[in-house]
Amino acid sequence: MRPRFVCLERSRLFSALKARQDLHDMIAAAVVVLLLATAIWAAQGRGLVLSRSARVVELSRSGAPPADVPAPPVEPVQYADVTPDDAVKINAAIPFSTAPNPAAKPFRLASGSEDYARSVDCLAAAAYYEAAAEGDDGMRAVVQVVLNRLRHPAFPKTICGVVFQGSDRDTGCQFTFTCDGSLARIPSISGWQRARELAEAALKGKVYKPVGYSTHYHTNWVVPYWSGTLDKVAAVGTHLFFRWQGWWGTPGAFRGGYAGSEPAIAKLAALSPAHLAGAEVQVAGEGAVTPEKLADRGARQVKIVSPGGDAFVVVLDKKVGANNFPALALAACGQKDFCKFMGWTDPHKAPKGFPIEPEQHQALSFSYLRNRSNGFEKMLWNCREFKRADDSQCMKTS
Repeated sequence: MRPRFVCLERSRLFSALKARQDLHDMIAAAVVVLLLATAIWAAQGRGLVLSRSARVVELSRSGAPPADVPAPPVEPVQYADVTPDDAVKINAAIPFSTAPNPAAKPFRLASGSEDYARSVDCLAAAAYYEAAAEGDDGMRAVVQVVLNRLRHPAFPKTICGVVFQGSDRDTGCQFTFTCDGSLARIPSISGWQRARELAEAALKGKVYKPVGYSTHYHTNWVVPYWSGTLDKVAAVGTHLFFRWQGWWGTPGAFRGGYAGSEPAIAKLAALSPAHLAGAEVQVAGEGAVTPEKLADRGARQVKIVSPGGDAFVVVLDKKVGANNFPALALAACGQKDFCKFMGWTDPHKAPKGFPIEPEQHQALSFSYLRNRSNGFEKMLWNCREFKRADDSQCMKTS
């Protein structure tokens, strides 16, 4: 039999350890609350909280909008200055809304038009660059937010207008991929095709129900200024989805019509023939030129090295910028099923045709190869000359 005093000492030890753990848990909870309060207070101090949306009163799910309250403003996205770990804790402390979360109504756009082609690729770009890592449901959720915004009076009335809203400003974009350089990363063929399939399904009336009428979302490792002023309604992967409070977040507010006349987005020229066909690109300060002239104005052709005109050796104008090289290649290749575009910025190192010598290969600045018979398409840069955020875009050099 063990001495009684040993049992008593162990009992006291366990009690002390439990009290210490309880105290630790209380402190951790207090820290999370303090961080959340600090983040919201800091946002309020910068004048970032949606003051007008705070005036929205709770109304019935049906009926007209309040006469004296305009649609909430759409501000540039800004974040509280907290670490990713603290952001996860802060976001977890914000409860999900217990109010009903009805599914959005289907959206349908007839296929076959230029508007449809541009809409598909704008939706696909949002899905791929914002949520490809979250899988199909993550991409469906982003597409649904875009269509919800289209129908809300606070946002543009074209799909491309919604996706690229504010993308002309470094800090004004609504979808971060449109202004943070992500579009320089060319998607895989299979990834881009899947994103387009999901976009087309949404334009044929497919609804992703879990996010309801959400108009906002963010990853759980950041804290946007608005996270405490909107209703959190769903989580899909690491993305959290929100709708406006009051009448502006109810189904009755989502009655906006589709305007059509989708704009051509120059930033999608490397991915989308529909946007390449009408986009204007600034080239070397010479003013706006159409893609039909890109090959002449930004890439001086040395020689077409195949009788069918499906391979190009060119001298690239370095002033055009490395991110515009894909547009030059696509302008030259057009709709050809097979095309090879090889560019050098140094005219003295560019070959006059095939065969290309090893030292000329090493001096290659940019290349594009397309072979639709086997689904291959690849763009590569010489990363010793042009730095790329994604190493998979770099040529192999010795």
